[in-house]
Amino acid sequence: MIPVDDQPIAQLPIIPPAVLSKHRVLEEFDTRFRSCARLLQSLWRGRQGLPIGTFVGKSGRKRTIGSLISTAAGNEGRNFLTPEIAEVARLETAYQEPGALIDRTRLFCNLLSSMPLAFNAFAILRRDRDLAARVLRAIIPGIDLRAVQDVLFEHSPGRQDPSLTGDRSAFDVAFVYERSDGARGLIAIEVKYTETGAEPAPPELNPRYTDLAHSSGLFKEPDNAALRVNPLQQFFREHLLAQAAVMRGDYAEATFVLIAPRLNHLVQNSASLYAAFLNPLVVGQVPFVNVHLEQLVDAYGWAGAHDHALALHERYLDWGKVDEAVRAAVKAKAPTWTPNTKPTRTAKPKAA
Repeated sequence: MIPVDDQPIAQLPIIPPAVLSKHRVLEEFDTRFRSCARLLQSLWRGRQGLPIGTFVGKSGRKRTIGSLISTAAGNEGRNFLTPEIAEVARLETAYQEPGALIDRTRLFCNLLSSMPLAFNAFAILRRDRDLAARVLRAIIPGIDLRAVQDVLFEHSPGRQDPSLTGDRSAFDVAFVYERSDGARGLIAIEVKYTETGAEPAPPELNPRYTDLAHSSGLFKEPDNAALRVNPLQQFFREHLLAQAAVMRGDYAEATFVLIAPRLNHLVQNSASLYAAFLNPLVVGQVPFVNVHLEQLVDAYGWAGAHDHALALHERYLDWGKVDEAVRAAVKAKAPTWTPNTKPTRTAKPKAA
């Protein structure tokens, strides 16, 4: 569907290769969404005046990619929306939990990565707990959240702890909060931007997952193999990690939340498929909540953080910029001609 003025874009384009090449974002294996997002990041980089970054392949061949920034710009913290967010990212890298997997190159130089998105989306809530409470109540209606106690990145309640999942699974972001009765709750968040659910996965899940899948009562078919492979295995692992923390008594309740763009249809399809495997919730079980990135941006606006909402939208969701680039390319390449408006003379029918 071609975008209509003053209407939200409901479908992203297949971008002409010439446009992608012009902005150094022509990547052979990109999905339709990732291609658009990569172009959007390159356009953002250009508006910010940031130098393009270089990718070194397995063969040692170097090439520039528009969705990367230079190492120097990355070290300055320019992959983040503000210097304050960059400071949080640096501190989290320095004080990361034992066993955490924080890839410095992805975090500081890859504009397309969901890792810097996690910081850009949530780091400001570490310094403003009242804002954090308002935003979280907006994206999880009905939650009993009196106050936010902590904001954690790349967090696990216990890596490789056999009383949990016994491996290195972790949440991109986690909020610890206090309920109205004083008990503690957990909001465990998985952030995706262009990911498809086909990312590298463990070759085999350990037997602890089978135990938890049965004892939690979360799943209609706890032994179903589809839950243990892409594109569902990451949802399965992190959901059970949050559930195991509740069952162990770490928290009185928890919520497992996916944050992803509405138009990333591969992830949205995976989320719908995963939800179809879940039983109706009973007391003590951890709900799975799918929140569009657009809803999170709206929540910031509703909570009064209008500048942050606009910055997030411009960086990650302003598909109008992609539409402008495509329309300009189509217009520039369109041939022109003068239509023949003279009526065509036809022979008169002969009398019978």
